[in-house]
Amino acid sequence: MSAVFADSEHLPGVDEQVNILIVDDEPKNLLVLETVLDDPGYRLIRANSGDEALLQLVTHEFAVLVLDVRMPGMTGFELARMIKERKKTAAIPIIFLTAYYNEDQHILEGYGKGAVDYLHKPVNPPVLRSKVAVFAELYRRGRAVRIANRALTMEVADRRRAEARLGELNATLDKRVTERTEALQASEALLREANRRKDEFLATLAHELRNPLAPVRNAAQLLRMAGLRPEQLRWACDLIDRQVASMSRLIDDLMDVSRINQGKLELRRQSTSLAAVLRDAAEASRPLMEEFGHQFRMLLPTEEMEIDGDPVRLAQAFMNLLNNAAKYTEKGGTIEVAAASVDGWAKVTVKDNGIGIAADRLESVFGMFSQVETALERSRGGLGIGLALSRRLIEMHGGNIVAQSAGSGAGSEFTVRVPLAHQRQGALPCSVDPHTEAIDGVHRSIRILIADDNVDAASTLSMLMEMMGNEVKQVNDGAAAVDAVASFRPQVALLDIGMPKLNGYQACEKIRQLDGGQDIVIIAVTGWGQPDDRRKSAEAGFNHHLVKPVDPSELAQLLEQISAP
Repeated sequence: MSAVFADSEHLPGVDEQVNILIVDDEPKNLLVLETVLDDPGYRLIRANSGDEALLQLVTHEFAVLVLDVRMPGMTGFELARMIKERKKTAAIPIIFLTAYYNEDQHILEGYGKGAVDYLHKPVNPPVLRSKVAVFAELYRRGRAVRIANRALTMEVADRRRAEARLGELNATLDKRVTERTEALQASEALLREANRRKDEFLATLAHELRNPLAPVRNAAQLLRMAGLRPEQLRWACDLIDRQVASMSRLIDDLMDVSRINQGKLELRRQSTSLAAVLRDAAEASRPLMEEFGHQFRMLLPTEEMEIDGDPVRLAQAFMNLLNNAAKYTEKGGTIEVAAASVDGWAKVTVKDNGIGIAADRLESVFGMFSQVETALERSRGGLGIGLALSRRLIEMHGGNIVAQSAGSGAGSEFTVRVPLAHQRQGALPCSVDPHTEAIDGVHRSIRILIADDNVDAASTLSMLMEMMGNEVKQVNDGAAAVDAVASFRPQVALLDIGMPKLNGYQACEKIRQLDGGQDIVIIAVTGWGQPDDRRKSAEAGFNHHLVKPVDPSELAQLLEQISAP
C-alpha cells in the first residue's frame, strides 16, 4: 500500500480525517469494528439499523461503508440497493459482513447489490483494516483531486475574466491614457494655482498684519515722549484702537471662513429688519468710506422688509461689500446702496464707480484669497476673503449674490437676493448716529485678580483696571492664580487659558474648589475663541469668555454689571 500511494503526502487534503460508516444491529459487533478500525485518520460513525444509516448518509460524506448483511427491518442488501439508487451516495464503496457464509448465494447477491468486497464474521482484523485503508486512501486522493479541479477551474475562470478585462482595457487604453493625462495636467494646474494663491495669501497676510502694527509702534513711541498735548494723546490712543480693531477684523474673517468650511458656523435666526441690517453695515463701513472721501447714498423703499435671518451675519455680509466698494473706488468716488422688494425677495444692490472688474474675473472675485490687483500692485488692503465670506453668509440665508461690471474703470455692481419673511407697510425708522461706549464706566471698586503668562498683556490690563478704580493683583501662571485667591480674595478673576504650571481650565477648577471660590466671577481672557473653546471654558467653571484683544468698553460694561448692587 505504501508503494502505491507514496506521493500521497504531497496532495492537498490527503492527510485529512475521513468518515467511515459502520452498520450493525449488534452493539458488540459495532464495538469490535471500532476497535479494529481505530485510527487517527478515521472518524468512525456507527448506525444500529438501515434507517439510522440512511440518516447518516444524508448528513455526512463517507469514504467507505462497512455493512452487516442481516439486520432486522431493512437488510444490508436493501440498504445497499437504496444507496446505489441515490446519485449522491452511489459511488460509496460497500464492504459486506455476514456470519452466514455462502459463497454462491451471498457473494453473488452482495456484488449484485453494489458491494466492492465481502467478508465473513468473525472478521480478520488485518484484512479489514487493509481493505478499509485502500478505500480511505482512494477517497482522500479523490477529494484532493476534486479540490485541485475546483481550484484549477476557478483559476481558469479568473484568467479568462482577467483576459477579458485586459482586452477591454487594451481597447480603451489610448483613451484612458489621454483622459488621465488631461486630468493630471488639470490637477497639476490647480495645485500650482492653489500653491501660488497660498504663497500670495501668506505674503498678503504678513503685509496686512504689518500695516496696522507700523502705526501702533509709532504711536507707542510717541507715548513714551514727554510733553504730549492732550489732543496728541487722544490721537495716539484712537490710532492704536483703530489699528487693533482692523487686525481683529482680519482674524475674525479668517475664523468665520474656517467655521463655515467646517460647517460649524450657526446662524441665530430671528425676524430682522433689512433696513436696520443695512444701516448697521453702513455704519460699520463709514470710517473707511470717510477715509477715502467717498459720497455714500442709501435708497430704501417706504415699506418695511423683514428677513428671517441672523442680523449680525447679514450686516457682516453687506459690510464686506461696502468695504470692498470703498477700497476699490478711487478717492472721492460714489457708493450707492439700494433695496427693493421683488416677488417675495429682498433685492439689494451695492454700486460704485470704482476700478471695475474684467469680464473673466466676475465669478472668480468670490473665490478665497481673490484680489483684483496683483500682489505687487495691491495697495488697498485686505486678504481677499471678504467677498467669499459674504457669498457664503448670503447662501446660508437661502440667497445668492452676483457681480456685474462693464469692465476696467467702469465701476462694479453687486446684487444680493435673500428671501423675505413677510412685508409690512410703514415708515422706516430714522437713522441713528453711532454711539460709542465709554471705557471708564462708573462702578464700585472691586478686587480683580489678573493671571496671564504674557507679562505685557497682564501689565497693561492691570493698569487699565486700576485706572478704572479697581484693586488689582497680577500673577503670571495658573498655580500663582490659585495661591493668590486665599490671600487676595478677589471678586473677579481674569484668567488666560494657555498658562504654565496650571492652564486656565485647571486653575478655574481648583479655584472653584476653594473656600468661597464659587462666589468669584471668573472670566476667560484668551486668544482661543472657537465654539468648542467656549464650551470647554463653561465646563471648567468660567462665567464669561472674552477673546483677545478684549474690547475695553465690553469689559467695562461687564464689570459694571458685576459691581451693580
